[in-house]
Amino acid sequence: MASRGKSRERVEPTFEEEDERDDEFRVDAGDRIGGKRAGRGTKGKTGKTAKAASKPRSSGRGKGKAKRSSGGLSGLLGRLIYWCIVLGIWGAIGVGGIVMYYGARMPSASAWSIPERPPNLKVVSVEGTVIANRGATGGEALALEDMSPFIPQAVIAIEDRRFYSHFGVDPFGLARAVVTNIVSGRTVQGGSTLTQQLAKNLFLSPERTVERKIQEVLLSFWLEHKFTKDQILAMYLNRVYFGSNAYGVEAASRRYFSKSARDVNLGEAALLAGLLKAPSRLSPARDPQAAEARAQVVLGAMREEGFISEDEIKTAMSQPPTTAKRYWTGAGQYVADMVLDETKRLIGTISEDLLVETTIDMTLEKKAEAVIVDSLEAEGDKLKASQAALVSIDGTGAIRALVGGKDYAESQFNRAVKAKRQPGSAFKPFVYAAALETGVRPESTRNDAPVRIGNWTPENYDEKYRGPVTISHALANSLNTIAAQLVMEVGPDHVIKLAHRLGIESELQSNASIALGTSEVSLLELTAAYAPFMNGGYKATPHIIRRISTAEGKVLYENDYAEPPRVLGEPVVAAMNRMLKGVITDGTGKKARLDGWEAAGKSGTTQSFRDALFVGYTSNLTTGVWFGNDDGQSMKKVTGGGLPAKAWHDFMTAAHAGLTPVPLAGEGYVEPQAQPMTIGTILSDVFSGGEKRYPTAPNAPVARSGNAPQAVTPQAEIPQADPYQQGAGGPIPPADVGAPSPVQPASRRTTLLDIIMGQ
Repeated sequence: MASRGKSRERVEPTFEEEDERDDEFRVDAGDRIGGKRAGRGTKGKTGKTAKAASKPRSSGRGKGKAKRSSGGLSGLLGRLIYWCIVLGIWGAIGVGGIVMYYGARMPSASAWSIPERPPNLKVVSVEGTVIANRGATGGEALALEDMSPFIPQAVIAIEDRRFYSHFGVDPFGLARAVVTNIVSGRTVQGGSTLTQQLAKNLFLSPERTVERKIQEVLLSFWLEHKFTKDQILAMYLNRVYFGSNAYGVEAASRRYFSKSARDVNLGEAALLAGLLKAPSRLSPARDPQAAEARAQVVLGAMREEGFISEDEIKTAMSQPPTTAKRYWTGAGQYVADMVLDETKRLIGTISEDLLVETTIDMTLEKKAEAVIVDSLEAEGDKLKASQAALVSIDGTGAIRALVGGKDYAESQFNRAVKAKRQPGSAFKPFVYAAALETGVRPESTRNDAPVRIGNWTPENYDEKYRGPVTISHALANSLNTIAAQLVMEVGPDHVIKLAHRLGIESELQSNASIALGTSEVSLLELTAAYAPFMNGGYKATPHIIRRISTAEGKVLYENDYAEPPRVLGEPVVAAMNRMLKGVITDGTGKKARLDGWEAAGKSGTTQSFRDALFVGYTSNLTTGVWFGNDDGQSMKKVTGGGLPAKAWHDFMTAAHAGLTPVPLAGEGYVEPQAQPMTIGTILSDVFSGGEKRYPTAPNAPVARSGNAPQAVTPQAEIPQADPYQQGAGGPIPPADVGAPSPVQPASRRTTLLDIIMGQ
């Protein structure tokens, strides 16, 4: 019973045992399905099998378990590979569909073309030195072989190391960027190639969308197919933004280093390449330290790529950090602005790269800038003068140097050309020249005494009167009373005609106060109007452009000022030069004296010391200098014979260094002997109405427009002297000129007895 009970005890099978039983069951069932004959033939075997089944199965179960475990791992791996392939296929189909969708929205590839680079205006001096560039890019395009070799090496090392091996898109670089950004937790590295960046800059907007990225990739493939690697790199370097309004390496080099990209050294090339990561933030004009730190990273990348050696890195890192002003700087920028305006006026719309050859001498330009800056830094604060301007021209009117202000980076307003201010006594030479044309001589005398013209009573600067003085003495010492008398003798209209004939273009008010320079003019036109005194009496039309040509060398414009018209007679020129020399040797312009050179000029100071000028000349150059404040605030007693005369002296001394002195025009002129004054000639003049003998009138001036001279209304005919009667009826000057005076001399006519007695 015990054994029977034991045999009846039920033992629960394990899972493995159930599986094995199922296997056995399936085999038996198969045998049965196979047919009875097979079953009968294996009766002995079946017995053995049953017998074997009654044996312990520990070893059998171990083998079955290992086999089952191995099959599960390989199955899992197989299923993983399978689904990866499936998902990859579907992903490729999806990506392909998206690419086809956005690609279909783009124009046909046959219509794709590289956009034209915005036209650039290259402005050069007479020596061929680049003064500045003007245009949307700020610089001309350079061929890759014309750039410093360090520039492309630096850019490739830091931006796209596999540039010459990938096909427009770099999968390895993209994967590296993704991993780096994931590890960093933020975007620290981009995966775009130089080709992709070029495609984005040429064709696409900066927005970050899936559509734009796909279009960027497609355009990159097209660029790689259409152009060589060197062409792609050159296009990229000539168009990429380098910060501070500089597009392209040439513009950036001139912006930050004041040199061409042809001459950039290793350290400077590394700095430029470093800017590409964040042009505005890393600009040396904004953060020199950040720019330098980034440049050192670029140098390390160049060393890793084998472009440079360790010694070259040490040399580059030993250079002082590059600093730049926040805007374009240098006096040449005023010149470039003026040239741009003139070019548009001469040829119209600028649609291609142009080369503009100017009349500027860069040696003189730099000297002029240094003089203005040094003068203001030395005495500007003390004398409350914040701005200055200078313009220097030769005898033909060619502008050799021009400074429009203290610092172009701070103010781009050109005070030498666009500002119009009262010239003060610097206008008096035109009054005296008009008087000479009516027969007055340098040795003629006038009475320096209180004068009243209508409601206006001009006074001398020192509020003193000297009695009878010569015209020459009056000009040298800038006596206001004499100038007022002369302008009333010859008439304001005649003074205005002469001033316009010599080069003043601004509208002048026809009143007596014109004698003291109350009508506003620009420094450039005032200086140009002095040039006929220095060149022998010929019109000196101010001009700054010599030639305009295309990049291929086709000449679009070339000036011609070889045959200027005569605007002053030789006797007047000789007399004016003698009198204006006296201003410097014995008068208000003593601080302008030049060693070894004959010089002439005139100072000018406006009311309340708002403006101070000195305009003078040698046989070589005519130069005008202005000091003042943009807001019209008064300076601290600055006169034209002070700070402006000193600055004029400093510039002209530097400009004439090494040149052989040449006398002023008219030095050898011998004035025809005047007929002796006798009772007979006096009586003859009296009975003939007092008609005066005038010098030969100059030829009619010629106005030039481009290359073709055009005749204008003759202005050389000198009107008869028609002095205005004192008091009411004459032109009334502005009320703020001069000061009222209780003294009003009685009107008195010159009599025959006065002439006989020499009074």
